[in-house]
Amino acid sequence: MRFEALDFLKLDDDLTDEQRMVRDQVRRFVDTEVMPGIGANYSAGRFPTELVPKIAALGLLGAGLEGYGCAGVGPITYGLMMRELERGDSGLRSFVSVQSSLCMHAIYAHGSDEQKEQWLPRMATGDVIGCFCLTEPDFGSNPGGMRTSATATGNGYIIDGTKRWITNGGVSQIAIVWAKTDEGIAGFLVETDRPGVTVTDMEGKLSLRASVTSELTFDNVEIPADNRLAKAKGLKGPLVCLSQARYSVGWGALGAAMACYDEALSYAKGRVQFSRPIAGYQLVQQKLVHMMSQITYGQLLMARLGSLKEAGQLKPWQISLGKRDCVKLALDAARTTRDILGANGIMDDYQCARHMANLESVYTYEGTHDIHTLILGQHITGLAAFE
Repeated sequence: MRFEALDFLKLDDDLTDEQRMVRDQVRRFVDTEVMPGIGANYSAGRFPTELVPKIAALGLLGAGLEGYGCAGVGPITYGLMMRELERGDSGLRSFVSVQSSLCMHAIYAHGSDEQKEQWLPRMATGDVIGCFCLTEPDFGSNPGGMRTSATATGNGYIIDGTKRWITNGGVSQIAIVWAKTDEGIAGFLVETDRPGVTVTDMEGKLSLRASVTSELTFDNVEIPADNRLAKAKGLKGPLVCLSQARYSVGWGALGAAMACYDEALSYAKGRVQFSRPIAGYQLVQQKLVHMMSQITYGQLLMARLGSLKEAGQLKPWQISLGKRDCVKLALDAARTTRDILGANGIMDDYQCARHMANLESVYTYEGTHDIHTLILGQHITGLAAFE
């Protein structure tokens, strides 16, 4: 089935020729390289590593960064890339977001010139994969409570601790590790082949099965002083990176929603019950109209956030609105599509159940739905409802 992108308000007309060209390139890649095998990879719990060089060749890795072999595209173009990629699968978009918005951006924003030259060109080509180690077994929404430590020595640091729910962990060569020092929270580059680093992929996932999720344990891991990200100061260091990633999550979720809507509409127009296609019944039309209106709202929201980001005016709480609302509407669209497809909706011949399961994770990671609600609540009231 050929994908027909929802564009109810003709927002494509606002895109530049370059933005449209890049979007179409990624759309073709998803159609020809991702869709034929993603269902099987998801069922097998396998990340399609063979796609990494092709993803890199499209300029998707570090796409928003300038120099170092990166594409240097603007925020709206980057968002369109993420939207198309997640139309294929949330796991692939997660891979790119972590590599680009978390790991590469951490080095780009907080690293030395030497660190940038050492790592960013090879990460842009996919020859080096990174993972972002912030979340711990007991600390997710409260990253400031982390127990991982970095103890200064005469020559560098000793890293001790455990990080969990780490995307790309099992395929990474470099980990961006956030740890507590005597001076507060700091960031470090830790090569995953160093003695004392143990990487264990997490089994039994019912979501993001075409993505690698791991636990990394650091047991007396020695790193040189040059491996510290010297410009990262306190918790603001990782949060700056998370803002970049959350922006891409909002765009990506729209891709999953658009895929589900397209599937629901096509199915409803072809599925005949009683005297007509089910698309001709009032309840089904109500569901389709609600999906269309919510996705259109999300498209308008992310386009506006992209414009603010291009102008250097985008604020963290505005990003929270995009991540929170777009993921919620996407999850609702996936559930509604499954409903419209009936029993067929649970089969891997269709996309909606896979997107639905993936979005349950996206709803939680990069800041849970509830945490983003409280961030917005704090902004509009001036009162924090959490520590």
